[in-house]
This record gives sequence, structure tokens and C-alpha cells, in this order.
Amino acid sequence: MYQVPIEQAKAQFLQLIQEAMEGKEIVITQNNVPKLKLVSIQKSKPRAQFGSAKGLITMSDDFDDPLEDFKDYMQ
Repeated sequence: MYQVPIEQAKAQFLQLIQEAMEGKEIVITQNNVPKLKLVSIQKSKPRAQFGSAKGLITMSDDFDDPLEDFKDYMQ
């Protein structure tokens, strides 16, 4: 990230846009006060599809069976 005065940003606008598209963050200042940030929009991740993990997770047949360690606590 780097700062550019607004007067310089006007003269180099197309170059600044190109740099932002490459992933750089540019802060545009006016009287040494940050006013704008020029950044590229990140592409969002696709949402998971319902059922896309089908068959990837299995559960053992004895999943519901009482645990031997808890035998003393069971009635």
C-alpha cells in the first residue's frame, strides 16, 4: 500500500487503476490526509452446493452403542 497526492493521482489515474487491478492498494490523499483507497474487488468464493459432500462422510454401525468407559454411569 502506498499513498499518492490527489494531484498526482489525476495525472496517473490509468496507471493507478492498473496497479490496483494487480492487487496493490493505493491511498489517495488531499493535504496529506487520506481520502480514498483504490483497491480491486476480490472475486467471491462460490457457495457450497447442497449434497456436494455426499458419500465423503461415513458413520460406523456401532455409533449409538454405549461406550464401555461409561458403563458405571449407565442405568
